[in-house]
Amino acid sequence: MPAKIVVLALAAGFTVPAAAQPLPRIESYKSVDGAPLAAHVFAHEGTTRRPAVLLFHGGGWTAGSPEWVEAAARLLWREGLVAIPIAYRLSGSGTTPADALADTCDAFAWARADAERLGIDPDRIAGYGVSAGGQLVAAAALGACGSDRRGPDLMLLWSPALDVESSGWFRRLIGERDPAAFSPLALARRGGPPTAIIQGARDSLTPAHGAEQFCGRLRAAGGTCDLHIYPGLGHLLTRNLANQESDFDVDPDADRDGDARLNAFLKTQGYLATAD
Repeated sequence: MPAKIVVLALAAGFTVPAAAQPLPRIESYKSVDGAPLAAHVFAHEGTTRRPAVLLFHGGGWTAGSPEWVEAAARLLWREGLVAIPIAYRLSGSGTTPADALADTCDAFAWARADAERLGIDPDRIAGYGVSAGGQLVAAAALGACGSDRRGPDLMLLWSPALDVESSGWFRRLIGERDPAAFSPLALARRGGPPTAIIQGARDSLTPAHGAEQFCGRLRAAGGTCDLHIYPGLGHLLTRNLANQESDFDVDPDADRDGDARLNAFLKTQGYLATAD
């Protein structure tokens, strides 16, 4: 993944009516050297324990913020989930994707520990990951948090970075560590939770063959993986194949279809909450 990636339109296709724009409650799920890391909580009133989804933005592990996935969070909130975009440490100045993964694992641990206060079902916490965020969600789901810690119970992945062993960009960021330990494709042989993936067929940053191999390995291990590949589209379902790093032209029809596919998957897996 090229160093100059600045994914400024990770949720460009997501729109929510102006009259239904909830504001998140900003919390800290952990602190690193005294600096808090934020969780943007889109909660619901009432006492029902709802399924939840933690959302992780993309940006090549070096850029981005929770706001990049807030539009997606609002759509999931409208479906009845507690939706929580998560901040994680970005690579640079001694920080690597290993630190971002540690933050991801801690975010899921925090959500389960505070499940009652947050109004969520601790056994139905999904992970939503875009691009680099997809690597973080999938690695956490497939055992990279350690044998005594749980990642997400279900995965929703959008143009995810799954074959990071083949990425020179990721190898540079991770330094001397073994990239296989962080690669969802390598970890998928163990099996994992139910997964749905939205992917452009002509994605040059996180190629479709990585998603195809990933789903194949999950299925071979007895898991569920729904892969939806959109012909002629690139990273994040952009129509602009010449520049898939920063100048996005998201196909609106494919984007809406991707949202619908993820919602249908959530429904089949019993994740759509009911009101009080």
